[in-house]
Amino acid sequence: MLQIAFIRENQEKVITALAKRNIDATSVVEEVVQLDEKRRATQVELDNILSESNKLSKDIGELMKGGEKAKAAILKEKTVLNKEKSKALAETADALAAELLEKLYTLPNLPADIVPVGKTPEENLNVFEEGEIPVLHDGAQPHWELVKKYDIIDFELGVKITGAGFPVYKGKGARLQRALINYFLDKNTAAGYNEVQVPHMVNEASAYGTGQLPDKEGQMYHDKTDDLYLIPTAEVPVTNLFRDVILNENELPVLTTAYTPCFRREAGSYGAHVRGLNRLHQFDKVEIVRVEHPDKSYEALDGMVEHVKNILQELKLPYRILRLCGGDMGFTSALTYDFEVFSTAQDRWLEISSVSNFETFQANRLKLRFKDKDGKNQLAHTLNGSALALPRVLAGILENYQTPEGIVIPEVLRPYCRFDIID
Repeated sequence: MLQIAFIRENQEKVITALAKRNIDATSVVEEVVQLDEKRRATQVELDNILSESNKLSKDIGELMKGGEKAKAAILKEKTVLNKEKSKALAETADALAAELLEKLYTLPNLPADIVPVGKTPEENLNVFEEGEIPVLHDGAQPHWELVKKYDIIDFELGVKITGAGFPVYKGKGARLQRALINYFLDKNTAAGYNEVQVPHMVNEASAYGTGQLPDKEGQMYHDKTDDLYLIPTAEVPVTNLFRDVILNENELPVLTTAYTPCFRREAGSYGAHVRGLNRLHQFDKVEIVRVEHPDKSYEALDGMVEHVKNILQELKLPYRILRLCGGDMGFTSALTYDFEVFSTAQDRWLEISSVSNFETFQANRLKLRFKDKDGKNQLAHTLNGSALALPRVLAGILENYQTPEGIVIPEVLRPYCRFDIID
């Protein structure tokens, strides 16, 4: 959430920045500023009445001590009127604050200066590409055919148990999935990230805290009885570990990693591009989250990008890195890099990670602060990235490592799998 003081003091800057997201925020910004002015004026009036009431209480006490009951009675009548006024003003101030908050929730984060202008994914900027695209043998197949051939993932069985988008991993497929999770976690902890296990359901405050609500309400599975949401990513519970927390500056940075299943409704997703593992309602992901000093968050973002690059280099998968344009960025992000692996059998790029800096956007909702060297509380910066999302990584391995004899396991994963080939 954008800080109201920043919006108030930088209205044109906010409007110009959000135009890079192809959003005309002029009217919303004006409404926000007007609501804030009304709220602040109401609060000043309320504070003055409360101050006057405190003074009247003292004066009444002095008059009663001096035996001047008639004068005290007159002042008491005034305190009754003030009490009625203050109650009405408090209700108005609360209503204005609630309306202001709802307006603020509609404004996405401001894109960083280096975010390219654009409306569609085709306008994202390719900033890095590495790895040779393998030449496959005749008869090479996409992963949804390979998993049938080797009986390692059963999509139909998942439909029977739950529905489309909930696959069943079997035999070497399940072991390869577990191997990837352990490998990713080991890479992350070796890089200094502290591993945590977190709940797979969160309350409304947590979903608002990281910006999933109200922006992505339709994409989240919601249990109405207990008012809990299945997590779309470990980012939500992990980042909320720090909600309402004030850190000391010397505690920064805080690095955390977690493996969780993730749940997304993905309403309206259909067609060939979502076949097989390309898009699921339940999938596994290993996440990295950082809480950083504002002066060091972009250096940290670069480090996260290098970390994910290292993993893909070890897996020896062809990949590229895109800097997302304003029109393709997530609601909460100030700058996002997407990683994509090339699926040779599908002849297309598949997104497997997003690494983002949210600056103070999440921290403002979370009230995540740190005490600086002068003893003042400042909002921290939050960052997160997938390291990595499993389905499309797995699809890339199955397709790019297929041979006539079977699917060869990447060398770095063999100690985790304890087998070298799926045949």
